[in-house]
Amino acid sequence: MFNHHLPNAFRALVIFAALAAPAHAAEGLEAKLQVCSTCHGQNGESIDVSIPVIWGQQPSFLMKQLHDYKSGDREHAIMSAFVQGLKQEELRPAANYFAGKPWPARRTPAAAPASSPNGIALCQICHQQNFVGGAPAPRLAGQSYEYLIGAMHGFANGDRTNNADMVKLMQGMSAAEREAMARYIAGL
Repeated sequence: MFNHHLPNAFRALVIFAALAAPAHAAEGLEAKLQVCSTCHGQNGESIDVSIPVIWGQQPSFLMKQLHDYKSGDREHAIMSAFVQGLKQEELRPAANYFAGKPWPARRTPAAAPASSPNGIALCQICHQQNFVGGAPAPRLAGQSYEYLIGAMHGFANGDRTNNADMVKLMQGMSAAEREAMARYIAGL
């Protein structure tokens, strides 16, 4: 009699395990991602102005950055080391986890943007109106001036090369133009 019920019990166990596995996997990934708050903040507010906001960021952008850190196309000692601990199949869920969080409210109101700098329309082709981002490009509105100018200079001087279009665009701008652009976007 015991042997007769064993296959049914085994089937039930396999079904239970299959149904529970995604939940446990999600919990495991979420646990891995808690370390991100060390730099990117508990409530999406980064601990330093040079660190980008990732809560509510475009998922395609987050996925590309995670992929590029993992493959070595983008280098950053902390991020590259962290992403190596993620499996390839965890990258998209990790990107979606942060994209699904609400964009943090500003602690202090941003200064009203000055008049639009030259070249703004070219940037809005990808980054969209008001720099809220879209499928091809990240949200920039709400990022700090320090992060924005650092990213722009990184593209311009060849330290950051994981987006050939941005390298060309930033190299085509003067330092003063990049400065004006970063100040304008940071004020949005």
